[in-house]
Amino acid sequence: MARLPRPLLCGALLGLVYLTAPGPAVEVHVPAEPLSAAVGKTAELTCSYSTSVTDSFALEWSFVQPGKPISASTPILYFTNGQLYPAGSKAKRASLLQNPPTGGVATLKLTDVHPSDTGTYLCQVMNPPDFYTNGLGLINLTVLVPPSSPSCSQTGQISVGGSAALRCSSSEGAPRPVYNWVHLGSSPTPSPGSMVQDEASGQLILANLSLASSGTYRCVATNQMGSASCELTLSVTDPSKGRVAGAVIGVLLSVLFLSIAVFCLIRFQKERRKRPNETYRGSDLREDAIAPGISEQTSGRADSSNGLLEKPLSAITVKTTKSNLPMVV
Repeated sequence: MARLPRPLLCGALLGLVYLTAPGPAVEVHVPAEPLSAAVGKTAELTCSYSTSVTDSFALEWSFVQPGKPISASTPILYFTNGQLYPAGSKAKRASLLQNPPTGGVATLKLTDVHPSDTGTYLCQVMNPPDFYTNGLGLINLTVLVPPSSPSCSQTGQISVGGSAALRCSSSEGAPRPVYNWVHLGSSPTPSPGSMVQDEASGQLILANLSLASSGTYRCVATNQMGSASCELTLSVTDPSKGRVAGAVIGVLLSVLFLSIAVFCLIRFQKERRKRPNETYRGSDLREDAIAPGISEQTSGRADSSNGLLEKPLSAITVKTTKSNLPMVV
């Protein structure tokens, strides 16, 4: 069996070691602290790396929404074969401050940031044959938004001795706003435990209500970007006063109905007394009435001479017309 010369054998062994040895690891560096930017402003996310850039060098920026895994990330832009390719919904607002990003720094510039831009940004560098690391860096970005005008509401039994819950909430605001309730105007200091406030949820519990609890309450939502407020009016009622008022009204109505009944009764009695003198009935006899069968002429002479008849009717000569009387068989 032929033996290889010693120099040739050493060269082959060195070549084998070179082919099987891993390449230098890619090291990516990003800020350790979360970043923030005000809504509508520009955010710059710095990503630096160390590797020997070759023709196979590639870089990608991607984004994942809060609460989702990294595997659900969507691309923003990527650089490969010497070209930069924007992608996704942020393509028109995203760019690299270093183009081409082959000098060890690849800073992502995102203009006019929106609340939906809050999330995690991934900077990934790939440079074969550096296969033994993925060269990945993660940056958390929060877009700061002032609180929107909150909405105020109330629930509960709004009466003396009852309890009420006042609620306040803003639909927008980052970081999450805190809420503070105040009772406007001069009011006595509430007793301990009668007013409990939760600054995180925006709820105010009022227990053992009194008439002094009535008034205007203001809720102020605040974060580092600003504040906004809303107001509501609380009107505490006293059920005992309502019962007294109802009793008084009932008595007054009873007196009114009784007065009307008495008035109607009196008027009815008066009308009844007047009725016999004004209305003639067939069964009633009047002193000045003319008896049937007596002529008006005889009655007229009697009235003209004496005014009143002094003699009985049997002594008066009356003129009758028998022929005109009906005959009954």
